[in-house]
Amino acid sequence: MVDYKKIICIIDKEHYGKRLDIALTNLSINISRTQIKSLIVKGKIKKSNVVVSDPAYKVKINEKYEILIEIENKDQKNLPQNIPIKILYEDKDIIVLDKESGIVVHPSPGNEKNTLVNALLHHTKNKLSEVNKNNRPGIVHRLDKDTSGIIIIAKNNSSHINLAKQFKEHTIKRKYFALVWGLPIQNSIKGFIGRHKINRKKMAMVEERYGRYSETIIKIKKKYSICSLIECELKTGRTHQVRVHMNSVGSPIIGDKVYGKKIKFEKKLNKERTKLIFLNSFSRQALHAYFIGFKHPKTGEYKEFISNLPQDFSELLENISKY
Repeated sequence: MVDYKKIICIIDKEHYGKRLDIALTNLSINISRTQIKSLIVKGKIKKSNVVVSDPAYKVKINEKYEILIEIENKDQKNLPQNIPIKILYEDKDIIVLDKESGIVVHPSPGNEKNTLVNALLHHTKNKLSEVNKNNRPGIVHRLDKDTSGIIIIAKNNSSHINLAKQFKEHTIKRKYFALVWGLPIQNSIKGFIGRHKINRKKMAMVEERYGRYSETIIKIKKKYSICSLIECELKTGRTHQVRVHMNSVGSPIIGDKVYGKKIKFEKKLNKERTKLIFLNSFSRQALHAYFIGFKHPKTGEYKEFISNLPQDFSELLENISKY
């Protein structure tokens, strides 16, 4: 049996005249614009007990909207597992940890064990925020399975809501290191990210009406002959943002099986043969979330954390530097 929870949003002066989907995204906690649009299509949003159907409708002051959110099966239980995790900081409200590549952040159908959530439930003795209910306790934001680096965990609901608000307002500073093919000439990449029109499991750069605004600042850290180590500062936080952005400018991330590529050996690349072997054989995307800065959800103190490159990434750079 499917259960729902009801969220009430009342339009204020600040949101008067804005699109319905934008206003509800701003007024609700932890619901993306894409999710709002999907809920409208499914008939899960009402105004005065009447189902709304137009996400572009311009809202008016004091209009009251009801949003119905599906609640996951309460019988589903996440099992605590004694899996090693690297903690950079912890107090009674948050955990900042350094995620290894290869570990999934939270359970999903067919992948209920050996996730970061399972490890955190063991570490905290089940004391994590419950804003995201059963399968994502404590999870405020995510990293892809094969991306390594820093992630913030909420240990209680008030901390979770505060951090989610900081993410939504784009006030949290996040920087990644990425090893990409070629030499990007862009200082920044801007545009709209949405679902790929053919492969719906992928994201892509799309027209404004089909996506959400995204922006990444690019800095070249080191140039190699056929690839570059870059720093990517996220101004927004869209799904697969760095991976999609770098692919869109012709410099996909080394090892990215979804958005990347492998360079075939050619005679003109004879000098780079050994480099190509190392780069093409790297087993995951060369992407590491190395920096995060945010306000502590309880004290308001600004905190910054840095994660060193993991061993596999460091060894790759060392190997290609020799040739």
